[in-house]
Amino acid sequence: MSRLTTSSLRPLYKAAQVRELDRRTIAGGIDGFALMQRAASSAWHSFRSRWPQARSVTVLCGSGNNGGDGHVLAALAMQSGLKVQRISLKPLEELKDDAYRAAQLASQAGVSCEEWHPATVLSGEVVVDALLGTGLNGEVSGRYRRTIEAINAAPQPVLSIDIPSGLAADTGAVLGVAVEAACTVTFIGDKIGLHTGDAPAYTGEIDFRPLSVKAQAFFDIPPTAWRLDDALLGEAFTPRSRTSHKGRMGHVLVMGGAPGFGGAALLASQAAARLGAGKVSLATAADHITASLVRCPEVMAHAVRGGADASELPHQADAVVVGPGLGQAAWGQAVLQSALQASVPLVVDADGLTLLARHWPDMRRDDWVLTPHPGEAARLLGCTVEEVQADRPEAVQALQRARGGVVILKGAGSLVAGPGGLMVCPYGNPGMASGGMGDALSGMLGALIAQRGDIETSAWLGTLVHALAADRAAAACGERGLLASDLASYARELINP
Repeated sequence: MSRLTTSSLRPLYKAAQVRELDRRTIAGGIDGFALMQRAASSAWHSFRSRWPQARSVTVLCGSGNNGGDGHVLAALAMQSGLKVQRISLKPLEELKDDAYRAAQLASQAGVSCEEWHPATVLSGEVVVDALLGTGLNGEVSGRYRRTIEAINAAPQPVLSIDIPSGLAADTGAVLGVAVEAACTVTFIGDKIGLHTGDAPAYTGEIDFRPLSVKAQAFFDIPPTAWRLDDALLGEAFTPRSRTSHKGRMGHVLVMGGAPGFGGAALLASQAAARLGAGKVSLATAADHITASLVRCPEVMAHAVRGGADASELPHQADAVVVGPGLGQAAWGQAVLQSALQASVPLVVDADGLTLLARHWPDMRRDDWVLTPHPGEAARLLGCTVEEVQADRPEAVQALQRARGGVVILKGAGSLVAGPGGLMVCPYGNPGMASGGMGDALSGMLGALIAQRGDIETSAWLGTLVHALAADRAAAACGERGLLASDLASYARELINP
């Protein structure tokens, strides 16, 4: 299998980086107002493609350039024959620079304007949110907060320009309150905060429009992250050699399943088998051997009574998954210690992460993948879950800097941090909010590492396949009732394009 690169992935930026790109574009000869008109035209095309039958629109405009985009869009809507309700949160005569020019353009096009007040009725079939852009830092308050609450209370679908107002462009956190959009059209550089944290509940469909900004503007501004794309699968999973055999396809060892907690380890081992590992072994409590043989007889199950039984097994594998159903008692500690003492790539998940935070707080390795959810990440970082979720990109990168290797911070918009940079997975769905999903992911990761040898690209692919498999399963039967065991067969389809 070839080593993957970021060259085919969409770059993601922080707000300050996009503002610098905007500045450079203007300095390169494009008038700022012309760029605003280009953005508004792109937003208008996005509007028409999504709501072609709409005959009226309400455009809510703030005081800055984001509001300016809204004023120009209102003019375009009027020129196209729509009935336009234009609402400004600031008197037009108090606007400045390009925002003022945009407001005057709309007025000259015959669009009347009203100031927002609590009794305002949003009359358009679709609402356009042009209130607050990417420069928002503190919590939304006052009139803007009340306006956003009114938008969310209204029944109409919403198009947000550049970012849903109230969403932090760098983190995806909600700053007090945020617009719940059906679609977000964003410009020049895609923003990382549109793809992780709270963002998936607020952005709706994301329509990225680069506005024909030349690549030269980006030459010395490295992306903050990259957006994983399903196109990677075709690049990564090429047909196997006709002379392949199991000895060349990697050997995964899953270590977990303390007495009474066997299910997680069984899920992980079956997922590893379905992701193409040549051999899969399971080191688990003796109680679970029969269940393993019944569930997946292809997995070689070993009864483990303690550390002595487990000590030699990791050395025979190409990758070890440790943590699913491990428990936090003496049995789990002994099994984890056996895995940590081996010079073999590791995937550490679930109880393994809790034990790592408690008993090995300073351990660092370059050959492991840690897969915490926000609670486990908080334990590893010594902070609160709220602090992790307030800035997920910084949390996962801080954990990777401290622990080495690759770290996957699970959740909506899962993040993968490693030496090659930060990846964001835009796939997955609420049906994954059920037990065992992380165990399935850990097994998939182990299988890919055993086959590829490269932990970082394996982490990208495992995260991607896991989320896409869940999306396929949800598309087939719905999100509610989705089980971790449903993913294996869909994952198998994905890696055999």
